[in-house]
Amino acid sequence: MKYISILGSTGSIGKQTLDVISQHPDRFQVMGLAAGANWEELIQQAAQFRPRIVSVGTKELADKVRMHVSQDIRVTYGSQGVLEVATWSQTNFVVSAMVGSAGLAPTLQAIEAGKTIGLANKETLVSAGHIVMRLAEEKKVEILPIDSEHSAIHQCLQGEDRRAIKRLILTASGGSFRDKTREELEGVTVDQALAHPNWKMGAKITIDSATMMNKGLEVIEAHWLFNLPFTQIDSVLHRESIVHSMVEFTDSAIIAQLGTPDMRVPIQYALGDTHRLPLDVPAFDLSQALSLNFAPMNFERYPALRLAYECGEAGGTMPTVLNAANEVMVERFLKGQISFTQIESNIEKVLEKHQRIANPQLEAIWDADHWARREASLV
Repeated sequence: MKYISILGSTGSIGKQTLDVISQHPDRFQVMGLAAGANWEELIQQAAQFRPRIVSVGTKELADKVRMHVSQDIRVTYGSQGVLEVATWSQTNFVVSAMVGSAGLAPTLQAIEAGKTIGLANKETLVSAGHIVMRLAEEKKVEILPIDSEHSAIHQCLQGEDRRAIKRLILTASGGSFRDKTREELEGVTVDQALAHPNWKMGAKITIDSATMMNKGLEVIEAHWLFNLPFTQIDSVLHRESIVHSMVEFTDSAIIAQLGTPDMRVPIQYALGDTHRLPLDVPAFDLSQALSLNFAPMNFERYPALRLAYECGEAGGTMPTVLNAANEVMVERFLKGQISFTQIESNIEKVLEKHQRIANPQLEAIWDADHWARREASLV
């Protein structure tokens, strides 16, 4: 039996994780749920899954939740509440699915407490990968990827000699504007940006997919997860989102993981510790005509991806600043404060101002994050 806490339970990944859990009640039990403002959804989740502890964003919301859940459930709130959920004594597996760098602190605390991590929060490794992976090694904690691309690579590497890896190949759908030129991006709307052709995801990651920042963050994440230099991590456009990623080996053989674009598949692979479980998701129908298209990445078309490679290579606090500035710019775009193309250009302006710290400790990471958010709000 795996006893699970979910950080970000009312988000897209959180809800799909609960769906997987509901299909295997003999294997998985929910211990803790941490949400933000969506307290009504959390109440419904608590009624169905009977966790031991739940957390919401504020004391006011916690008071509301407390009136609607069993007295046996501990109700807490704020950043401290998330930490309690992440380190709950009976929990042995934590799904880190909070949006943005807010997931870093509770993920570190969960690792410190010896919990296995199912990582869907790529910003944790982007902001402080050297700290996270060092602590995981020290505590002998396994970090299992939930992102579809990293899960695909993880699956392709099962039983393989890691020394034989030539390169990782991350695939990208191209997002909602993949058929538009740079010039045609002027004046695109929020609704257009949120209309992803293949995946159903939250707003932030959908915008990141449209700018290709999502792929850039995944490249940095892959660097830490698989301990490979950036020169061995490539990305290609793949419109169909059927091949979720590939690994090329030194003999030029390529192993790929294919399937329907459904996040429940990598979620169950992580929850099952690489054991494959029956899953009620649409089957991939190979009896139908099938075309798989691939195209090289163009850094001029997708400057956010270029910035991610540059920041990843530079290391230190540069990826932290990249991530924080991007979070602010995406939020400003969603609020109608900047245009779509200003997301990328404004991030680059913030990066140009930053004085990199080569080997930052956690306090310097937080300082860089806060600095970048302040600068990004003023550009």
